Amino acid sequence: MLLALTAHARVQLDDDGFIDNIDHPAIAYRTAPTSDPVAQLARQLNAGRTTLAFDRTTGYLPALLRALDIPVASQLAVFSKTSLQRLIISPQNPRAIYFNDTVAVAWPRDGFIEIAAQDPRQGIVFYALPQQPSSPPPLLRRDDCLTCHHSYSTLGVPGLLERSVVTGPRGEAMAFLGNYIVDDRAPFEERWAGWFVTGSSGTGRHLGNQTPPVTRAPSTEIVPHASSVVSFPDALNGYLSTQSDIVAHLVFDHQIRITNLITRAGWLVRLAIDEQRDVKAIADRTARELVDALLLVDAAALPSGISGALEFTASFSARGPLDHQGRSLRMLDLRTRLLRYPCSYLVYSNAFDALPPPALDAVYRRMWTVLSGAEADARYARLTPADRTAVVEILRDTKRGLPDYFRPPS
Repeated sequence: MLLALTAHARVQLDDDGFIDNIDHPAIAYRTAPTSDPVAQLARQLNAGRTTLAFDRTTGYLPALLRALDIPVASQLAVFSKTSLQRLIISPQNPRAIYFNDTVAVAWPRDGFIEIAAQDPRQGIVFYALPQQPSSPPPLLRRDDCLTCHHSYSTLGVPGLLERSVVTGPRGEAMAFLGNYIVDDRAPFEERWAGWFVTGSSGTGRHLGNQTPPVTRAPSTEIVPHASSVVSFPDALNGYLSTQSDIVAHLVFDHQIRITNLITRAGWLVRLAIDEQRDVKAIADRTARELVDALLLVDAAALPSGISGALEFTASFSARGPLDHQGRSLRMLDLRTRLLRYPCSYLVYSNAFDALPPPALDAVYRRMWTVLSGAEADARYARLTPADRTAVVEILRDTKRGLPDYFRPPS
């Protein structure tokens, strides 16, 4: 919900940190200039410095993905009527989502292109691109997306949101059979209702690929199941891929909460500075939650035997950067956890680097407390000494601006 407050009203924060006034001068979500990748592309299009080719079948989609450096192999397909274009979405006409670290692009056949881009200061900003030829193609900001994407489920800031909702054969939501918010902490058994999932889930059981009959009979239920699916050529005919890769799903799940936590940490500290609250206390509190997410402390354990298409795994891992031993925070594990080295590659994001200095300092100090072994809480025992050492060594080689206390004594 959005409260009707003036731009200069003091922000009221409840225990969950919901930021009710996104037009506060320290935030200015709807009015401050943006520098996210889509805003940058729009400026280039309007100035005539670049163009987007229009395809007869998929419109601007292929050119847009190339311009934003989003791999086609990242395609995910959702068929529940739980988004802006719900009237045309169904298992027969799913909404394809493509993503990289900072941008997600969605498109159902016969619909327009939806875009969610992470601005380094403002969090997720929403755009639409009509699928009609135009010069230049109009990338239109859509703040009406905040109806769903500014909520407690997005951690009180404009953010990413993934739902797992049991879905009937025409795309109708059957929430009484299962309705979950998903990130990398979600139990595997609750994930991907209303989504196609290709690849093998191994021993893992999930809710994807199922469309129970529409009924409210008390005996109706949907049961998590293991799956091994090569592709969906019928449902995804006319899309850029017939895949909705399980590894891409896991990566997307991982990014959601961290993206929102980075935004919230930046907003809360900027508000604290502007309103003369206890900046250090707020920075320290937000840093603990963000660092736990970055280090996969609360991520659900993965079942064994997960495998996806080589194309996505290769394109994701190839983005690096590599340390001098050839290691990367993008190397996948997929045995018990997503990443081989338990630290998120999102530490390289522009949004992470753009955190206000008190927030960034608190995050680095908390990371060092955990990675150095000074944190004795048992919940961090899943980070083995070898894990911690490897993460520190990789960060030393690859992370710009890393504080000196991460370096070995001279």
